[in-house]
Amino acid sequence: MEKIRENTLGLLLPVLLIFSGFVFSCAEKKSEFGEWGAYKADPKSTSYSALDQINLSNVNQLENVWTFQMSDLEPGADPVSSQSNPIIVDGVMYANSGKQTVYAIDAATGKEIWAFKSLKEGMPSAASRGVTYWESGDDKRIFYSSGNDLMAIDAKTGKLISSFGTEGRVNLNEGVRDDPKNISVTLTTPGRIYKDLIIIGSRLPDFYGAPPGYIRAYNCKTGELVWTFHTIPHPGEPGYETWPPDAYKYAGGVNSWAGMSIDMERGMVFIALGSPSYDFYGADRKGENLYGNSVLALDAATGQYKWHFQTVHHDVWDYDLPSPPNLVTIKKDGKAIDAVAQITKHGFVFVLDRDTGESLFPVEERPVPKSNLPGEETWPTQPFPLKPAPFVKQSMTEEDLSFYSEEDYKAILQQFRSIRYEGLFTPPDLKGTLSLPATRGGANWGGAAFDPNSTYLYIRGNNLPEIQTIVDIDKHFAARDNSIFEAGRVVYNQHCATCHGDQKQGIPPTFPSLVGLKDKMPESEARNKVKMGGGAMPGYAGVLTDAEQTAIIAFLYDKVDQGSASSVENSGEEKPIRYGNITAYRTWAGPSGNPAMKGPWGTLSALNLSTGEYEWQIPLGNDEKLQEPGGPLTGLLGRSGPMVTAGGLVFISGSEDKKLWAFDAKTGKMVWETALPAANNANVCTYFVNGKQYVALSVGGTKENPSGSIMAFALPDK
Repeated sequence: MEKIRENTLGLLLPVLLIFSGFVFSCAEKKSEFGEWGAYKADPKSTSYSALDQINLSNVNQLENVWTFQMSDLEPGADPVSSQSNPIIVDGVMYANSGKQTVYAIDAATGKEIWAFKSLKEGMPSAASRGVTYWESGDDKRIFYSSGNDLMAIDAKTGKLISSFGTEGRVNLNEGVRDDPKNISVTLTTPGRIYKDLIIIGSRLPDFYGAPPGYIRAYNCKTGELVWTFHTIPHPGEPGYETWPPDAYKYAGGVNSWAGMSIDMERGMVFIALGSPSYDFYGADRKGENLYGNSVLALDAATGQYKWHFQTVHHDVWDYDLPSPPNLVTIKKDGKAIDAVAQITKHGFVFVLDRDTGESLFPVEERPVPKSNLPGEETWPTQPFPLKPAPFVKQSMTEEDLSFYSEEDYKAILQQFRSIRYEGLFTPPDLKGTLSLPATRGGANWGGAAFDPNSTYLYIRGNNLPEIQTIVDIDKHFAARDNSIFEAGRVVYNQHCATCHGDQKQGIPPTFPSLVGLKDKMPESEARNKVKMGGGAMPGYAGVLTDAEQTAIIAFLYDKVDQGSASSVENSGEEKPIRYGNITAYRTWAGPSGNPAMKGPWGTLSALNLSTGEYEWQIPLGNDEKLQEPGGPLTGLLGRSGPMVTAGGLVFISGSEDKKLWAFDAKTGKMVWETALPAANNANVCTYFVNGKQYVALSVGGTKENPSGSIMAFALPDK
């Protein structure tokens, strides 16, 4: 019946528009695919739309029909990158800026209806990928999280609903294992609605001392906590035996920062979970570590365990599940089967029966290399699906090394031969390790898009090797003197240098430069950001002591004469060795800065889930400076995901070449592109208002417009 309903909608839509004279709004037609009413289109995270007014025959006529300029940053401020996937309900678009302001916008004209500044005074902004809509009769609400608060906003007025939580807010720090005053729990991906519940995951630090990532459900009307699922099991709970006995008291992570999907008919929620902390060393968490790196299925009403499938045992590679599972229906042996498709950072696609969690394609547990790190006990095997094949490279040889100059090639060849590399799942090692795919490789948070008619799954992939440099962080970053400034330098290098660099230079725009911070940001705001998080950075409350936070501010603000750091020193108790990866999240490059591995570095693939075979794969994005004359596109790192429509189109953007593309869904041929004012880092959406289909996306900020914008495209009026 579901398939018939989808096909019927696609056939009737043009007839209704042309012959009835009826003004048809997909937002008013509350069908599964009729509106973009939730993050990634719908509760199933399909990123699919049944709209086909824009199609292969006319997509080349698309034009920018309106642009909404966000305005919550002062001119001259550092640009922010919005990751918002706008939703559209009843002709109104709801979206958030990179600075945490929520906007209601007329989806046909781009005119502002209301704006809600969600941040409390002095609180830092953080990356957020959208909002959640819920209604019951005339009660229509937008749920949104900024800082540690989950808020209920009146969708009509933009005002907080005071009857929800405490004056419209629920403190997400409360209800987790650790002291709510000493932790920071935020959301990057919006929650999912099941009846009168909003179900959420969390965003946490990835370092030692992080809290656990419990899954929680709150009542949409009152804000009351209804159920909690312990992702690090307590005694007597399934999976407890896969950890050391007391791990539930101290282990952290295993959080759903990437999101979840809901089967409304079955009443089940399917959750993508990340790795335990610390990402690269697990001597204190020996075992398989359920439910780390697992697809987890729960009863959506009660949080009761249904099933799980673990994609990585005892993760020491930072192979978080990076995106919500796609709920799909495929054809296998002549039957329609409801399934869950989960793409991964290490390049696999696991296709699981939706009722049981059993893989629909064979999966082998294969032996993998053992760790040499003192105290570490990696799991002896890992799951390898025999089908589908990986969508990115999972191994490399000397033949894959790039050649930009003799000097570069010799340097990367020497490094390749000197480090440990035994293929996929080579564990971190003191001699250095090559990781491919790595922390930003394979899939990213934008996720995949599923076409229910063709059963094709469209996947963006990143081929980005990294060199893991493992050190004893306490010894490696030992203080050179007893000043507070020097203590701050040590704390910075231990926790911040991986992203912002040892010279504070950053990797803009994702990781901003911290050089000259005292001229850009008040100290109080910087301290709040260290504590609560901001942008792509999680909060470090509970990970860093007050004295360590004071020291890091002294270092960032060049306070070299602030006195002794005796309060930062430990109590004299012997600490366990803490190994850290000081070069994570950086693509392996030669001395000139060029990638050490040949391209393509970014791809777009079409996978037929019914057969497990790829229909096509193309490079996605291009670096003209590194492209060989007449050679193929280089592909580029991208985090956003694709959208597919019944018009036979796949839309995607999100690379540094500042493009929005449309591809033929059957062949992968590019059929339209347009230049954007800034690098885009958000998923595309589509919707239908007043007889017109629109394609829209959030676009990052520029020097002239640091807050960024939302751009909408449509066919010209006839």
